[in-house]
Amino acid sequence: MATAFLKQFTNLEPEGPAWLTAIRQRAIARFGDVGFPTTRNEDWHFTSPAPIAEATFEPMRAPTGLPDESTLAALLPGTADWIRLVFVNGRFAPTLSRPDAAGGVKVMSLAAAYREEPSLLEYHLTQRADIVDPAQVFTAINTAFMADGAVVQVQPGVSTPVPIHLLFLTDDAATGGVSHPRVLLVAEPGSNATVVEQYASLGGSRYLTNAVTEAWVGDGSTLHHIRLQQEARDAFHVGTTAVHQERDSHFLSFSFATGAALSRINIFSGLHGRGCGATLNGLYILGGSQHCDHQTRIVHAQPDCYSRELYKGVLDDASHGVFNGKVYVHPEAQKTDGKQTNNTLLLSERARIDTKPQLEIFADDVKCTHGATVGRIDETALFYMKSRGIPNTQARKLLTYAFAAEVLETIPVDILRDGLERMALERFTGTTDA
Repeated sequence: MATAFLKQFTNLEPEGPAWLTAIRQRAIARFGDVGFPTTRNEDWHFTSPAPIAEATFEPMRAPTGLPDESTLAALLPGTADWIRLVFVNGRFAPTLSRPDAAGGVKVMSLAAAYREEPSLLEYHLTQRADIVDPAQVFTAINTAFMADGAVVQVQPGVSTPVPIHLLFLTDDAATGGVSHPRVLLVAEPGSNATVVEQYASLGGSRYLTNAVTEAWVGDGSTLHHIRLQQEARDAFHVGTTAVHQERDSHFLSFSFATGAALSRINIFSGLHGRGCGATLNGLYILGGSQHCDHQTRIVHAQPDCYSRELYKGVLDDASHGVFNGKVYVHPEAQKTDGKQTNNTLLLSERARIDTKPQLEIFADDVKCTHGATVGRIDETALFYMKSRGIPNTQARKLLTYAFAAEVLETIPVDILRDGLERMALERFTGTTDA
């Protein structure tokens, strides 16, 4: 597949300015030098990308048609009034999109931003996501091939009136294809924004989504970023979010993953200003032979910053979860306050989790803790529920839902939180009634 990507690049007619062409060439050259990672790479030790590396994916074909409003509404109920950009098979769908935003908020496709916001792109695009690290070669591939995606800019002191929904869909024509969506989020100083980035399937099988999101969070601004991975069950998904935070800024992330046969989700944030805060939460629900790998990295580069992480996994059948959370504290980052937790519930004897919370601390005045738990359903709680007349199967499902709901409650958008809780409740109990 490495050869196939290199060959595809030689036939590529990329959009964008000359400065981006040079970066694309550096990115594909880097991929040519290092190739796909293997499990000998520490960051890929528990996840083999061989199913992707050994396959051949052609550029994703254009959609056979576009979904109607009722289909879109079913994917994320209650979001009819949200600002929205829709992409189908990697292509912007203007007839399904509602980019009109209130004053001070710009929402547009990447292709439109090349024309309308060239200076914004030159300053921010490709500046946060690493294409040099051998573990991040999928980012290099995305940088070389990115064709379309979304650009969101929130002006200084502006708050988005409603969430911004970036929806990436696939249909039957996606089968055997690959797309490389690119997202750029810019929260100018003093702004406040909520962005929901969703990947979902309406059809198609065994395709690859290789997505990269870059975010710049300015002084005193707050960015809520909610990422939903609901790809087809035999698809592949690699997604990287790279964030740069300035003084007194806050980045709050939630990752929800239920789809794909093999998925890898990287969320990296650098706290480069004094008084920053980063909150990274997530939930992954797996079954069958699904494999989902979450990698997080928070770099404390300045003093008086805090970070919080809570990731939970529910694993059934022969599924495999991976969580590797890194917190790096620079020598100058005194008075860092960091806390990281990973909890996993195993519903099957064949399900397994590899969890590796990590702290690297080079400052001496810090408060940092990390921990991980792996277990099965609490037998005491199960006995109590059964003693109250709840059948064994139903009691197990309700306890599983309660485990997942705890982290879902951290989602700040009420209608989205309620929708995901209903999805989890239906999956675990067979009904949406609490």
